[in-house]
Formats: sequence, structure tokens, C-alpha cells
Amino acid sequence: MKKNTSPASSASGQPPEKAPRRRKLDAQQIIGLILFASLLFSIVFTILRYINAPETRPEGDESIKIKSDYQLMLVQCCLGIVVMFLPSLIKKKFNLAIPGYMFVLYFIFLYCAIYLGEVRNFYYAVPHWDTMLHTFSGAMLGALGFTIAELLSDSPNSKVELSPFFIAFFGFCFAVAAGAVWEIYEYTIDSIMKLNMQKYAFEDGTLKLGRAALNDTMKDIIVDVVGALIMAVIGFIFKKHGRKFKAAVQKDSASDSPAIEERD
Repeated sequence: MKKNTSPASSASGQPPEKAPRRRKLDAQQIIGLILFASLLFSIVFTILRYINAPETRPEGDESIKIKSDYQLMLVQCCLGIVVMFLPSLIKKKFNLAIPGYMFVLYFIFLYCAIYLGEVRNFYYAVPHWDTMLHTFSGAMLGALGFTIAELLSDSPNSKVELSPFFIAFFGFCFAVAAGAVWEIYEYTIDSIMKLNMQKYAFEDGTLKLGRAALNDTMKDIIVDVVGALIMAVIGFIFKKHGRKFKAAVQKDSASDSPAIEERD
């Protein structure tokens, strides 16, 4: 039987070039596009609703959103679009090999915190939604800090190999510090825009007194610490056992290799 050859391949003697395949979107890109589209849609929706929103909330109807509610929603959505690109910029700027799963976790957190929490009102509709998000963010930031410390330790330019405990401790401190910065951000926005992100007032605007005014802030910090601590312990265990396993494998391979005698 004769082989079928195209004119181009028979003339040049080389196989025909294959058409370039379309690059498929991975989970990171798909979730990123969903997040970006949701936030962009929410910005347009918020601006339209803000125009006709009342200045003050009617008595006896806490479900009606007023202009300050839409101001907070607009700030959160705009900030969400900005910060969703921060990991990519940091990755390119410092040439860090940030794992893809960190991007996925980061996008999921922004989607749950901003779109579901603020736009879809999950903070009030779903019990303990804020607590669950702060716990998740503490664990996610702990994993990010752990990854950064591990990348710096394993870098060819690094002169010091960090211990598993120090890497885990850095991840824990990184997450707790990020949680504190977030609380400062909430306090600043509340002070400038007269909002209620830190829940220092009731829905009707009545100010809380004493420890009640601190409950939301302290609860957020505590669950941040819990999430960061859980991730630090998990990371330490995996790093510790991973090093022991790696050292054992290297020792076994060295003992199995034949000894080479040096000749004078």
C-alpha cells in the first residue's frame, strides 16, 4: 500500500505542520474571569441603585439599603478588582513561583467576601458568614506566608536554609499581621465614610456601648489567629515529615550506590 502524502510534505521532505491548538482555560483563569465579571457587574448595579437610594433608612424596615450601604458596596467592589491582580504583579515583580492553588483560594475568598458577602448580602442572610470568612482568610494567608518563606528558603540565592518551625511561624505571623491590617482598613473606612464595617452600631444607627462595640473586631482577630494557627501546624507537620522522608531517601540511595576506591 502507498502512503498518502501531501504536496507540501513530499516537496520539502518534512512532515506537514500541525495547526496550533487552542489553549484551554485552567481553573485559576476560569475562577478569575467569574470573579472579575461579577465585580464589574456589581459596580454598574451599585451605581444605578445608589442614584435612587434614600439617605436614611425608614423606621421599622431594616431591609431597605440606603446610600451609605451602596457606598460601601462600591468601595469593596472597586477594591476587589484592584487587589485581585496583586498576586500576579508580585509574582512578576519578584519572580516568585506562587502555586496555582493559591490563586484559586484567593479568588474564591474575594468572591465569597465581596460578591456574596456585600452584594448578595450573605453577611446578614447567612448566619456566621463573616466568622467563616475570617477563619478561611486566616488559613489562606497562613498558607501564603508559609509558601513565601519556603520559596525564599529554597531559592538558589538563599544562604540560609530555614527550619520547618521558622517557616510555619513566619506563615502564622504573616496571616495575623494581614488580619490586623484589614481591621485598620475597616476602621479607616468607617471613620472617613461614616460606615459600619466594624459593626460598632446597630442597624438603626444606635451606637453600641462598652465591650459590645469591640465584639466584631475582637472576634475577627481571634478567628484569624485560629485559622492561621491551624494552617501553621499543618504546614509544619508536612514540612517536617517531608524533610525526614527526603533525608531518608537520600541516605538509602547513598548506601545502595557502590563505593569508589581512590587510587594513589
